Amino acid sequence: MKRNALTRKRKRFCFLMVLPVIILPLLFTYYPMLKGSMMAFQSYNLMDVSNIKWIGLDNFKKLFTQGIGNNFYQILENTAKWVLISLFFQLTIGFGMALLLKKKFRGSSIYQGLIFFPWAVSGFVIGIMWRWMFNGTSGVINDILMRLGLIESSVGWLASKDTALLSCIVANIWYGIPYFTIMITAALRGIDAELYEAAEVDGANAFDKFFHVTVPSIKSVLLLTVLMRCIWIFNFPDLIYSMTQGGPAGSSHIVTSYMMQLVQSLDYGLASAVGVLSILFLALFATIYLLVSNRLTRED
Repeated sequence: MKRNALTRKRKRFCFLMVLPVIILPLLFTYYPMLKGSMMAFQSYNLMDVSNIKWIGLDNFKKLFTQGIGNNFYQILENTAKWVLISLFFQLTIGFGMALLLKKKFRGSSIYQGLIFFPWAVSGFVIGIMWRWMFNGTSGVINDILMRLGLIESSVGWLASKDTALLSCIVANIWYGIPYFTIMITAALRGIDAELYEAAEVDGANAFDKFFHVTVPSIKSVLLLTVLMRCIWIFNFPDLIYSMTQGGPAGSSHIVTSYMMQLVQSLDYGLASAVGVLSILFLALFATIYLLVSNRLTRED
């Protein structure tokens, strides 16, 4: 009897220890997700709380027909540019820097620390820094370009519809390069040197060794890193919001920064509709990530 009582006490104690792990995700993750998904199908504006009601798919229709002050199709196009251009240059520049860091040299650890530094800083802080740099009157970007003779007068990079999004993309490229550099450097150092020696014996040049030895050897790391980074870039409005807040006139908005604007305007129903679309997009990429990960694991 005493043993049974002790066993029950232990089970009760273990349950109490595990209970916060169950309750906290339910309270702070799954309940808000469920509540937000429900609000996407409601007219839920805090400026008109007396008129909260179910409206079905009207919020989604409103996004693609009226745009609520912004052209949602343009926002989707901006999002595609934001993700694809950022991803391309982060990967290519990060890969190049990783090749330079492939072999250890004196001070390489310090150099890697300096490269990784931007990744350790908050995206919002990085956005403020680049906003100062792109300032149309006193920014260092204008000063450098004028000294190089590339422009004759100051350019309002963040005040123009033509350059605001591009400026944010430049900042995002700089911010994301360290991630690819560190990941690819680690992968490159895991390649067996004998593979390169065998390629040299077969008469391979540097170009052949890169495409027939280096890339195939780290393809799993490259694919998973690209897929993961694609998800992060899509769900990373910090830079845009701290640099332009989606302006001027919504020209630099991406889907997630537009959702933040709708939240600030207290239109929770429409913001939730944008959030649901974002979750569907991220779920698609998460599925691709898991499928690729499982396939590469089986191949290894």
